Amino acid sequence: MADLESAAALDATDGALLTELQSSVPLTRRPYADLGARLGLDEDDVLDRVERLRADRVIRQISAIFDTAALGYRSTLVATAVAPARLEAAAAAVSAHPGVSHNYERDHGFNLWWTLAVPPGEDLRAHVGALHRLSGASSTRLLPSLRRYKLGVHLRTGGQGGRRPAPPATPAADGPTTPGDADTSRRRRRRDGGPRPLSDEEIAAVVVLQEDLPCDPTPFATLAAQHDADEDALLTTGDTLRARGVMRRFAAVLHHRRAGFSANAMSVWAVPEHEVDAYGEQLAAVEAVSHCYRRPTYPDWPYALFGMLHATSEAALVETVEAFRRSSGLERHELLRSLREFKKARVRYFEPTHSTWAEANLVEGDAGRALDKASVD
Repeated sequence: MADLESAAALDATDGALLTELQSSVPLTRRPYADLGARLGLDEDDVLDRVERLRADRVIRQISAIFDTAALGYRSTLVATAVAPARLEAAAAAVSAHPGVSHNYERDHGFNLWWTLAVPPGEDLRAHVGALHRLSGASSTRLLPSLRRYKLGVHLRTGGQGGRRPAPPATPAADGPTTPGDADTSRRRRRRDGGPRPLSDEEIAAVVVLQEDLPCDPTPFATLAAQHDADEDALLTTGDTLRARGVMRRFAAVLHHRRAGFSANAMSVWAVPEHEVDAYGEQLAAVEAVSHCYRRPTYPDWPYALFGMLHATSEAALVETVEAFRRSSGLERHELLRSLREFKKARVRYFEPTHSTWAEANLVEGDAGRALDKASVD
């Protein structure tokens, strides 16, 4: 479990480097030298700064960011209501699942929020049902993405002020970038019978490229050696995965608060069903919104539109929400703030921990648990 942290001290060069790292780390033999060339820095300076920014907990991880569905995995956001007295035990039970990447306490009746991904062939609902049972939750809601309007705006750091959108990317490299076309790739995969199965060579590359990139001059050679792989083949396969959209990008993820964005909240909005897409595109256009999705509603959860907000102060966050409320005319909404971070880590794909967890924890009846009712015993 992590406490919410204060911002680290960053200079303008740190900020410029973090912007590049969030955008794209080149899949080359000497990526830190190539990053330096973009910024007018030598390789040693880049390496020193990356090492310091990691030590200062500004950089969380540098690795491949994969499209979960393109790998054949199924995923969902989940909201659970847990008695406050057993919240930490419930969070520990949820975090123990290797497919849980995010797990937060939020200031709401649904007080434990987590994301889950399961490998090809696994029953997503059964895993959620098992975690509902193991956590002792009173209510659990599956909130999978029905449509994505925005994903992956980068934080502008180091005194540069505000945020900057991700640089333009081709749809093949980073998924659709136009809100109205946000799920074109997913629709195409469904029409074509789902994602193309990965080859053994591609799966092996995923296993390597999901590792945190070492801070040395030839980090991909280091990773390849650790996994008994060939560096050139690894980089070539990585380029192929990125071109196909299986890898969204190879980049850094930051600790938002350490990077200066101390005010963060998930905004949820009740929207007329036939107007969700229109409002979703409008919310996605807000600069402070990093992630924007349409999700299911329930009798006790009327909010179809989700937008994750990041701001440098609580006042700026509130003003952003108020400005959207005024411009959209949407009145019914809530701001769900993170109180504690129990887990935040990228899912590790194609590892035996998933099947080991399933064998040890799934029981008959987990898939049939009434997770979509107003309450669950």
